Amino acid sequence: MRVHGGDPGEAMARHGGAPEDWLDLSTGINPVPYPLPEIPARAWAALPAEREIAALERAARTAYGTAAPSVALAGAQAAIQIVPRLGTGAARVLGPTYEEHAGALADAGWQVTQVTERDALAGADLAVLVNPNNPDGRRHAPDDLLALAGRVGLLVVDESFADAEPDLSLAPHLGPDSESVLVLRSFGKFYGLAGLRLGFALAGEGLAGAVRAAAGPWRISGPAVAVGRAALADTVWQADARARLARDVARLDALAEEAGWCLCGGTPLFRTYETGDARAAQERLARARIWTRAFPYAADWLRLGLPGTEDGWTRLARALAD
Repeated sequence: MRVHGGDPGEAMARHGGAPEDWLDLSTGINPVPYPLPEIPARAWAALPAEREIAALERAARTAYGTAAPSVALAGAQAAIQIVPRLGTGAARVLGPTYEEHAGALADAGWQVTQVTERDALAGADLAVLVNPNNPDGRRHAPDDLLALAGRVGLLVVDESFADAEPDLSLAPHLGPDSESVLVLRSFGKFYGLAGLRLGFALAGEGLAGAVRAAAGPWRISGPAVAVGRAALADTVWQADARARLARDVARLDALAEEAGWCLCGGTPLFRTYETGDARAAQERLARARIWTRAFPYAADWLRLGLPGTEDGWTRLARALAD
């Protein structure tokens, strides 16, 4: 079982309490979600028509500034599960990163190697990187990724955290003929609606068609279509969210600095700090019923998402000061 944030069950097992007692900072999900629009009754009662999904996919192309086809899926995770079905061979994953990429490929029989430098991806039948990366926030310029795409069979770029930093995105550089690059986008993280299960794959016509065929019919829900179309078109909310996230991560960095932690990296949706002893720091916060994310490969790294309320910020500041 691969472990992820967003499930404080381990914390409750050790420290007690009900889910509502906990401030869950173990995820990188926007804690101030997009306000839900009115969802038509038909969205709940009927299967989404292909024309409705196509309208959502057009909205995604506009929002991401791309000329490449988009395929709506049940989250970026659905795309990660499809990627191994696009071929076979040797895959390289730039890590450490979100472990589902290597895990899904290995489960499907790919020969998977994790590398630590971008240039080491060259020569792979399939290369995967996350931009910006989770958990260390490593970033790659689009021009560097376009150059890398010519040196691998298929380059998969997971942009699940790119909405808050759109200049990093490779999407505007793709078109209908972009058959060597597959860009994955998460909807739920930036819009704070992870439970909606919505994401997109962006690629050339042939590659997008293969992803669409692998996903099958009715690949997303009617409510996801309705909410996604509204949110992707709401440029005012998007700009306000980016500004608020920038302020909030600066506030989080200041609290961490006061606690003696050093910034390791991150994105506007989460921060990863060098704490000296991440497990001890995690336990200290857990005693205040604040859950965070530690990593088995980095004993001093602790990742924190953002509190979404003033009460949450106050709880975190007190716990860090104790």
